[in-house]
Amino acid sequence: MSPDEAPLASGAEDIDPRRLGEQSDITHHTALPHTRTSKRLDASLMRCGEILSWIWLLLLAVIVSNVTLRYVFGEGRVELEELQWHLYAVGFLGGLSYCVPADAHIRVDFLRDRLSPRMQAWVELYGILLLLLPFCGLVLVFAVPFVAESWASGEVSPSPGGLPARWLIKAALPIGAALLTIAYVSRLLRVSSLLFGAPAPLPRSSAIRGEDE
Repeated sequence: MSPDEAPLASGAEDIDPRRLGEQSDITHHTALPHTRTSKRLDASLMRCGEILSWIWLLLLAVIVSNVTLRYVFGEGRVELEELQWHLYAVGFLGGLSYCVPADAHIRVDFLRDRLSPRMQAWVELYGILLLLLPFCGLVLVFAVPFVAESWASGEVSPSPGGLPARWLIKAALPIGAALLTIAYVSRLLRVSSLLFGAPAPLPRSSAIRGEDE
């Protein structure tokens, strides 16, 4: 393991892999130790998620405007309806990557909670390597040509009065998949650090007390 991937000494987040059997209360995957790289990646993803959260306020404004125009002024706008769908898609696809470091995604834990912390880490390791990263790669392989074709053809909405530049909304798919890939690479680093990394060093004060004893 390179120095850059060594587990950080950060209080409760640092777990000695050799003492997992003694720490039966550590069952939640947010207890995984960070590496320097994973900490930077997670911080960037959290920041992106915070910025994207403003989309929901914009979406609410668009919905209210569309409803007001339709039922107060009797004038429906196709572009506003399409903008609603587009904003929802961007918020959803971008928010997936935020859910991983924030642990805000839905998990089915009725089996996982019965496993030891170390076994939970192994399950997550193989899940990331065999399922999640291949899925993200598959989405990227098909989504990038999907967007490129839309951009090359100058695709627009087929609805009268619809939005132009259809490739912009289609680009949310590979961007969301790329962000999700980064999130799971960060999680893979954390799981690997727990399973294979060296335990975090003791604070200097503790080491001094040990020497004095």
